[in-house]
Amino acid sequence: MSATLPFDLRDLDACLSPPGRTLPGAAYTSEDVLAWERERFFEGSWTCAGRAEDLAGPGDQRAIRVGTEAILLVRGKDGVLRGFFNTCRHRGHELLPCGGPVVTSRAIRCPYHSWTYGLDGRFKTAPSFVDRADWRRDDPDNSLLQARVEEWGGWVFVNASGDAAPLAEHLGNLAETLAPYEPARLEPAASHAYEIAANWKLIAENYHECYHCTNIHPELCRVTPPDSGHAFEPTGVVVGGTMELMDHAATMSLTGESGGVPLRGLDEEARRTVLYLHALPNLLLSAHPDYVLTHRLEPVAPGRTLVECQWLFPPEARSIEGFDPAYAVEFWDITNRQDWAACEGVQRGAAGRGYRQGPLSEAEGNVWQLIALVARGYLEGRLAGPVPALTPASAEAASGIER
Repeated sequence: MSATLPFDLRDLDACLSPPGRTLPGAAYTSEDVLAWERERFFEGSWTCAGRAEDLAGPGDQRAIRVGTEAILLVRGKDGVLRGFFNTCRHRGHELLPCGGPVVTSRAIRCPYHSWTYGLDGRFKTAPSFVDRADWRRDDPDNSLLQARVEEWGGWVFVNASGDAAPLAEHLGNLAETLAPYEPARLEPAASHAYEIAANWKLIAENYHECYHCTNIHPELCRVTPPDSGHAFEPTGVVVGGTMELMDHAATMSLTGESGGVPLRGLDEEARRTVLYLHALPNLLLSAHPDYVLTHRLEPVAPGRTLVECQWLFPPEARSIEGFDPAYAVEFWDITNRQDWAACEGVQRGAAGRGYRQGPLSEAEGNVWQLIALVARGYLEGRLAGPVPALTPASAEAASGIER
């Protein structure tokens, strides 16, 4: 492992004990590190591939990339969403181009020689290809190779390596915590894609602290106290916490007013709180009293990340005459762009000779938690949790994370 990570693994010691330090500079700038992460963190874990409703009908198909692997997602006639490696069993041609639109067909067909498979991946036909002694069309080895795919909360998760822990174990108590928000029931009302000149981990680190909020987020500080809330105690590979709304604010918007309706499953406390949760490696979930915002991270280079944002609302809001999600979209688009500028500034600094592993403050406890998960992942070869939230009661236990 150390041969492929271009820094001294002893430098990770400072990341494991709270309050901790940032990762070595190469973790944010090295092609070798990103290649390692793609294999171990993205292919080797449960990566979010988007919303399941994008593939709602039988025969809906789409090819995506998970790490370096290409995965074909297909909704079967039985309603089950399956994943297959996006490779024909004949000459290896891709079945669909990665990143393309959803197509709908009664079968899976290779565009090269028209080898055809059922929606369950089983081989069906090959033009002018006859049985012979060493090959028979009814051999199950001719079928597509399956990849692990699961749905939770209306999202699709893929484990390309096939050897991650069960998704339920990976998410831990995140599923129970988000249950009152009924995420599977929510519908996207808006989306926005950003390309950011920063490493994916810097974007995640920024998400997990409001130490910077008074400096760069005046709009946010008008609706929530930046020092409010508490850390989330995870049982899975999750990091997060809460922030409280100011008395005048019903949600996170420029005025604090909501243009939607409160989510029906929330109690009074939840209607005064915003959850910020990160299901590693790539799904950030910001649960508001009236909508859920997601950031889905896709690293494309050590210093470049695609971020897909979606604003999800309950059907009751979508049915309001004249409903417009702009009140939430405008607020977070402003806040996002402020954050992106900050992340890009850190990326430029991390690439310079003056970068050192910086000390984290008490206000950055969730950043330490994230960094400790990543550092332990570098040492163990895969993401595994939990790392306890950094509180006075847990600091001593957290310092016992083994190298």
